[in-house]
Amino acid sequence: MLNFKKKGIFKRNTEEREYEDILHGGVLAVWGSPGSGKTTLATKLAKYLADKRKNVVLVLCDMTAPMLPCICPPSDLEHEKSLGSILAATHVNEALIKHNMITHKKLSYLTILGMLKGENEYTYPPYSEKQARELIESLREIAPFIIIDCGSYIANDILSAVALMEADSVLRLANCDLKSISYLSSQLPLLRDSKWDADKQYKIASNLKPQQGVEHISQALGSVAFKLPHSEELEAQYLAGDLFGDLSMKDSRLFRKEMEKIVKEVFGC
Repeated sequence: MLNFKKKGIFKRNTEEREYEDILHGGVLAVWGSPGSGKTTLATKLAKYLADKRKNVVLVLCDMTAPMLPCICPPSDLEHEKSLGSILAATHVNEALIKHNMITHKKLSYLTILGMLKGENEYTYPPYSEKQARELIESLREIAPFIIIDCGSYIANDILSAVALMEADSVLRLANCDLKSISYLSSQLPLLRDSKWDADKQYKIASNLKPQQGVEHISQALGSVAFKLPHSEELEAQYLAGDLFGDLSMKDSRLFRKEMEKIVKEVFGC
């Protein structure tokens, strides 16, 4: 069993804190075109909530290119257990999830679920929609804030597809280029289902550089709810695999402000 930190994800400070968590929170899926900054935004949102003493679970869905080794140094993690072990079970429940959660040494309000370095979609037995739904349902009982970093290609990614269906809100990221628009045009028909609620989506123009406008992408996507500017500091953290680092430089100020707006709009806190 994991030795969870005091006041960590399975502990509440007071009844007032627990009541506050009930009022706010939910499941947020982050999805978009390849290279649009999904993992970066999902990780930064999780860190933001953890810094605010909100119990949050970050789920990294990508099994083709596991993102856990890309977001923080291995030495920052208390345990390295795999999301694959959860989905391989016949029945997914809270006890199984808690046993396989990864805790972070510096962020006691955060836990992570993801595939480990060297693993891929064939490392474990195939799972079904049933396990994916049980995972998300159980996570709702474990923590008030769930952030799911979805894979881009949902046709064969059951967990990401189910997350998009079951999430309370979806952030849909796109870069300001024709490839992003073409990608969304190819993937959205896969979600034409009664369970896919377009009204819960927030369209985001991502990684905007000063010379770029959002007019052409707004015409393609419709109204854009948020605009995430390019940050050299953030890019450096991504390249270094240190996305839980603080953003302190001036060029990150606008990104931080937009992220705060997202948290307020999506989670109400």
